[in-house]
Amino acid sequence: MTATKAIDPPPATSPALIAPKLHTVGLLLILSGMAAAGFLAQHHAAVAGSAARAGQFADHSQAVHIYLVALFVDWALFYYCYAGVRSSGGTLSSISGGRWTSARDVLTDLTIAIPFWAIWEGMAYGVHYLLDLLHPAASAATVTSLLPKSVLETVLWILLCLTAGFCEEFAFRGYLQKQCHALSGSVAAAVVLQGIVFGITHGYQGWRNVVVITALGILYGTLAAWRRNLRVNMMSHAWSDAWEGWLKFLIFR
Repeated sequence: MTATKAIDPPPATSPALIAPKLHTVGLLLILSGMAAAGFLAQHHAAVAGSAARAGQFADHSQAVHIYLVALFVDWALFYYCYAGVRSSGGTLSSISGGRWTSARDVLTDLTIAIPFWAIWEGMAYGVHYLLDLLHPAASAATVTSLLPKSVLETVLWILLCLTAGFCEEFAFRGYLQKQCHALSGSVAAAVVLQGIVFGITHGYQGWRNVVVITALGILYGTLAAWRRNLRVNMMSHAWSDAWEGWLKFLIFR
């Protein structure tokens, strides 16, 4: 009687790249430029200008202009990432995980999104609290002066929140996280790397908020890695932007 030799499982392999490496380098250069421009704008707002003296990033008269620029930037970022995916034979669904196929799918995602938002809020508060303990004197010009007041501004703000939820999740938790996973072979590394990049691109909000947004980006990345789709991410991101940037102030003013 001969002993049966155990068959070793095949070695784990990294997923395939979803876009050319050079395309990803281009994305990182674009995001680096956005981050540099944001940090410079924050620095300028912190040291000069009437709006800055009131602790604001910009005067409210610039709100519509800034909304429109942000909409353009988000959709341009989405198109760049989508073009790279398409060039390698990928599709929108291959990155986002596809649409809902049943009412049960919708209910499942809503059931996850609600407690996730509570976790999101808790993490945002916790990181802010920790930063206050470590560096209480630090401050940054805020963007509260840009909150919507008119009907037009409100419509554009809601559109901007929906756009950010879709485009930024596709770019960071979709494209960049998947690409980092393919390049590093580690899901954890991919989640952390995209979160860092996501935070840095929000440099216009000041370094404290960059730290907070980095932590939230990692949280979003963890959700995407667990769910293997971006539906809950997009819902939560859009709602969180709408709540933190407008609804919270509207309700509790």
